Amino acid sequence: MDVLIMTGQLLLGLSILIILHEAGHFFAARAFGIRVEKFYLFFDAWGFKLFSFNYKGCEYGMGWLPLGGYVKIAGMIDESMDTNQLAGPPQPWEFRSKPAWQRLIVMLGGVTVNIVLGIFIFWMLTLKFGETYIPNDKLSYGIAPGTIGRNIGLQSGDNITAVNGKKVVRFEELLSSEVLFGNTELTVDRNGENKKIQVPGNIIEELSDYGIGQFIEPRGLTGSIVEIANKSNAEKAGLKVGDSIVSVNNAPVRFFDEFQAEVQKNRGKSVDIALIRNDAPVSLTSQVTPEGTIGVIIPKLGIPRENQQYGFLKALPIGASKAWGSFTDNAKGLGKVVSGEVKANKAFTGPIGIAAMFGNTVDWVKFWSLVGLLSMALALMNLLPIPALDGGHSVFLLIEMVKGKPLSDKFMERAQMVGFVILVTLMVFVFGNDIIKHVIN
Repeated sequence: MDVLIMTGQLLLGLSILIILHEAGHFFAARAFGIRVEKFYLFFDAWGFKLFSFNYKGCEYGMGWLPLGGYVKIAGMIDESMDTNQLAGPPQPWEFRSKPAWQRLIVMLGGVTVNIVLGIFIFWMLTLKFGETYIPNDKLSYGIAPGTIGRNIGLQSGDNITAVNGKKVVRFEELLSSEVLFGNTELTVDRNGENKKIQVPGNIIEELSDYGIGQFIEPRGLTGSIVEIANKSNAEKAGLKVGDSIVSVNNAPVRFFDEFQAEVQKNRGKSVDIALIRNDAPVSLTSQVTPEGTIGVIIPKLGIPRENQQYGFLKALPIGASKAWGSFTDNAKGLGKVVSGEVKANKAFTGPIGIAAMFGNTVDWVKFWSLVGLLSMALALMNLLPIPALDGGHSVFLLIEMVKGKPLSDKFMERAQMVGFVILVTLMVFVFGNDIIKHVIN
């Protein structure tokens, strides 16, 4: 059932993005009197499709291969590689008969819709929920570093006061791309003494391996147990909801990261747990799983949170900033891959990883947040100057506008084939990398 929920959310999210992206091309083409012959969600590879119908001269349908979608525009060499349509003289309703500037608008129609959609989603989420954040100067207990944080020299209780000399107002700034893309200097207040800690440029590779939770988190006190997993080691040991754990193997665990560390360093072993139950001390012994857990959910106390609400108009620039920030973050990450600073297999996530992000429960706020992020990522991907992508077609049109004449049909056909090979290679790489990361590991 968990797999079905994750897959269902992934397919729903992708379907929304694909339909709206292709609608951008469709309506732009129609606006200039260009005939659109097909509009498909998913690919009808080798002629197989789930259903189709005709309406006003256009075939609408759903293919069986959920790797994207397409609109087939008359008089254009596209992924269908249908060159027979170019045999005759250009017709007034064909793509090739229109001015280059009109064709460029058609090519950028999908990307434009993706960007507008991303901004709209983040605008509405900001309007509805505002911004909830952790004020950095009110973190009484500082931060709790994970494996990655400790590797660069951070310690529990540190207060990070500045990033590259700029004061940190919200804790969330420490998890922004400015920090996580590396080559950043953190100013740390450690027991009243200022220290400078460097974040390496390749830290994103470790984040890919361990997750962002292993960088830093706000440090909080160990709360009372609020949930115990069914048939878990904690349940077998006799722990109960409401218990307050005070030590593990005689080591005090006042802070949650101390409790977590003591349990995790005893993976596969048993631990002695001292706790308070109904104001009375109790001692128990629990087995620890190989993953370093015992099966309890404990809240972190003492972490302040504030919420700022925005009106209809004020929420727009906030939402637009979030959307555009995700676009530029993806672009920066891609730049690190191209420069060789980050390995491609650490940077890219495929369908399996994206499905895991949606999770095994339906959370509509999380769903729309991810759809917004994916919409901006899809816009960037389609802008890449690869033949067969919107960006590749746009580059050729810009060249045509500079030269004053179109590139030859033979060149466009060969370019389309090269682009198709590049895309298939990238697809195979992403899928293979996804399988290795999420299945084999």
